[in-house]
Amino acid sequence: MDKKVPFFYCLPFIFTCLLGETKLIAQIRDTLPISPIIKTEETIPEPFETRETPTQDAVDVVDIIKRITRTKTPARDDVGVLHISAIPAVGYSLQTGFAGVISANVAFKSKDPLLQNPKTSFMTTSLAYTQYKQIIFPLRASIWTAKGKFNIQLDWRFMQYPSRTFGLGAYTNFNDGYGIRFNYLKFHQTVVTKISNNLYAGLGYYIDRFWNISELGTPPKSPTDFQQYGLAQTATASGFAFQLFKDTRHNPINPNNGWYGNFVLRPNLAILGAGSNWTSVQLEFRKYFRFPGNSKNVLAFWNYNWFLVGGGKAPYLLLPSTGWDDNFNTGRGYIQGRFRGTSMVYLEGEYRFKISRKGFWGGVLFANAQSFAQSPDHQFKVISPAFGGGLRIKLNKFSGANLCIDYGIGLQGSRGISVNIGEIF
Repeated sequence: MDKKVPFFYCLPFIFTCLLGETKLIAQIRDTLPISPIIKTEETIPEPFETRETPTQDAVDVVDIIKRITRTKTPARDDVGVLHISAIPAVGYSLQTGFAGVISANVAFKSKDPLLQNPKTSFMTTSLAYTQYKQIIFPLRASIWTAKGKFNIQLDWRFMQYPSRTFGLGAYTNFNDGYGIRFNYLKFHQTVVTKISNNLYAGLGYYIDRFWNISELGTPPKSPTDFQQYGLAQTATASGFAFQLFKDTRHNPINPNNGWYGNFVLRPNLAILGAGSNWTSVQLEFRKYFRFPGNSKNVLAFWNYNWFLVGGGKAPYLLLPSTGWDDNFNTGRGYIQGRFRGTSMVYLEGEYRFKISRKGFWGGVLFANAQSFAQSPDHQFKVISPAFGGGLRIKLNKFSGANLCIDYGIGLQGSRGISVNIGEIF
């Protein structure tokens, strides 16, 4: 059974949010720390001018702390050019246990006076050390060129990552899980350009490198699925990527309307250093409704699909797997890597509602289902559902960023807490 943890572990993080609001920036924006322990929704932000403006009496963590400490500072607003924040934190997830995290980020807008709604660029990084002796060091960036014509996206990460695996396909048992250990370098970079209203397309180059791969405490069953699939001490994927996406949401950190669609085609080529030729496709769709229509409550849906196509053999650690999407968000209620296969279909729905009138407290109810296919028939035969609920604490009323604390319950006794900054999707 996955570990349960008490609620108090998140309190140090709530207190330290005040540290992120410096005199230089006035507000913590939507550029927030990224790691598997405290995660964020990472998409290209729309201009702040298009987002829903909070009411004058809206309340967030900074307002509460200022009231408690009776701090007198100038009135807060949503203006400025350069925005910097640094946040120490304590986090928890099923795959990491407790962890200490130091995060920093910077955001800025173009100074071109001809742009009425300049795009916001950001860079964010963090360093985490976890209870299970994992080291996680990501760098994410979304940088707009002058006049907002091009956007450069970076996802670079180093991970020293003892974790668990449970085998291939949908019939695996939680009690058959065992340890694996590996080091991981990820270098994903993409340049996209606007081709029509809210529609972007571009090309990227992706490299994933694993080394010092080993199994720990393997079960009596021999050989393991990892060994049968092809266990090696190193694995490399390298190739170009094509991305096409459309985003009509006003605020990707806390969406309340619109939709988001994303398509990524990634052919990996041996001639470019990959261990073999193989291709993956990711298809994603998200939709948001106000429900009831005259309220600020939101009904949200997320469909995420990840396939290997055209033959070839991907490294075991890059196969579609629970919680291994770019934001580590799929499969609340299950530990990362719980299911793994050659294809993945995922669906989640969530209802987000206000608890307090001024928006400081909120809640969610969610349910998800995932299904994995595996050779030789590549058929989706088993659906693995999960459900749960969560608490929302308003960190910043201007960006809409929430501290999200969720408790999910899956099959075979799987359950546990996850923490995010920004909504899961």
